[in-house]
Amino acid sequence: MKIYLVGGAVRDRLLQRPAGDRDWVVVGATPAQMQDQGFRAVGRDFPVFLHPDSNEEYALARTERKSGRGYRGFVVDADPSVTLEEDLQRRDFTINAIACDEHTGQLVDPYGGVRDIEQRVLRHVGPAFVEDPLRVLRAARFMARFAPLGFTVAEETMTLMRGVAASGELDALVPERVWQELRRALASERPSAFLRTLHDAHALGPILPELEALYGVPQRAEFHPEVDTGVHQEMVSDMAARLAPGDDMVGFAALTHDLGKGLTPPEEWPRHIMHEQRGIKPLKALCARLKVPVEHQQLAEAVCREHLNVHRIDELRDATVLELLGRCDALRRPERIARLALCCEADKRGRLGFEDSTYPQGDTLKRVHQAALSVQARDLDTTHLQGPAIGQALAKARIAAIAAARQR
Repeated sequence: MKIYLVGGAVRDRLLQRPAGDRDWVVVGATPAQMQDQGFRAVGRDFPVFLHPDSNEEYALARTERKSGRGYRGFVVDADPSVTLEEDLQRRDFTINAIACDEHTGQLVDPYGGVRDIEQRVLRHVGPAFVEDPLRVLRAARFMARFAPLGFTVAEETMTLMRGVAASGELDALVPERVWQELRRALASERPSAFLRTLHDAHALGPILPELEALYGVPQRAEFHPEVDTGVHQEMVSDMAARLAPGDDMVGFAALTHDLGKGLTPPEEWPRHIMHEQRGIKPLKALCARLKVPVEHQQLAEAVCREHLNVHRIDELRDATVLELLGRCDALRRPERIARLALCCEADKRGRLGFEDSTYPQGDTLKRVHQAALSVQARDLDTTHLQGPAIGQALAKARIAAIAAARQR
């Protein structure tokens, strides 16, 4: 029996980046031997065990053979005769197919992963890459993480990804896995690389057609010097990651704020009148398909519907501002406003030449929100008021508070 550290922990150590969970592969062992040493079996689809002390995962070396559609369509062989090289061969990318001997620290790198790390290339291990459609999404998600380090996708790997997209295999991906990969990409430093990689692989349409529809759609150059709505969306997503690092809720709302522009009739281009209203329907469709969490969807709908109103908040009447806060449920969910402000700032600064501009509208939104929150029904004299009259008096007081806050 020999034990090796594998996968992301080895890769991240070589990249001198903080490592996450450590995964181990065990060569030459049987399930019975693992359990005799105190390991606890937890694997459902293949033999995986938890270490009795560290609780880290130890998987028996295995091979996989394609047996059906999708990423679950595999037959697994975890016989003790399976070699380390055979186990590494089934992995997705060379940078993830490096092992480190538990005792000596020696690297085992049969597929050139160390070289590809040095050259900053994301490359598939072998032709079996095309057998798992999830790897297309993983490639895009890895690019969202590693593009800032200078990584690019190897041309031959991109060719295979396009083949997977053309095969229809992406249709077999279950919504939960798509959402998981998307969510992790949005929490990464460069979400635009996720979108661009899928777009270039012809895979964005099958996976996120609402986003693919934005590419090639022009906008007014005086407001959007980048012109292409898809390019604007990439810039907005990166700006959201810059303003709210690791916040996938902000990332998702920023990602979906302009979906309505994909529905603008071409004869109306480059104007996109009512795009914020048009965007709600495709947003809801995307959320239903991927089973997006309710909180993510609610923030995304608020951003989609209100981002233009926030941009022009200084032009809105005090009563209209209170109505905006009400539509966002901001008096019951006060945490939502800070995220709404961040998403709107990302939209405004996610444009060519606007990256370093200020966004005072965000501060105004948060200030008037706090002013409205500070007025409660218990603070009013409602002795002679009943029913709707109490609500009207509360609204009037909040409008007055908003007016006072805007003068500061």
